[in-house]
Amino acid sequence: MRTMQDGVFAMLLGGGVALMSATGAEGQFVTTDFPPGPRPASKTELQDHPYVGMWVTEDGHIRHELLDNGRYDEARGTRESAWQGRYRVTGDIIQYWDDTGFYADGQFRDGVLYHAGYVFFRRPR
Repeated sequence: MRTMQDGVFAMLLGGGVALMSATGAEGQFVTTDFPPGPRPASKTELQDHPYVGMWVTEDGHIRHELLDNGRYDEARGTRESAWQGRYRVTGDIIQYWDDTGFYADGQFRDGVLYHAGYVFFRRPR
């Protein structure tokens, strides 16, 4: 009988995506072929949408500045420019690709940005 330390392999089929998983040498869960998020062209694109500007959480701790050149600058607490990268808005959906390769998305609804479990409100200029 195999144990977690020997390595456990599972294949999950759903939505047409195969996901292979195993435990590594240290017993850590490792995903071996998780599909990467989509990426825009490396060149940033000028953005023509009503969402350019500063978006902040209610407590002001997280601040997303969406620039009109297709870049964003995220501050967290006293750490200015904690994360930076590209973004693209299509309709009410925003996609983020930070400069380290991380991908995330969000949605604008009724003048509010919902992203990664946070709620952002527009900060007037």
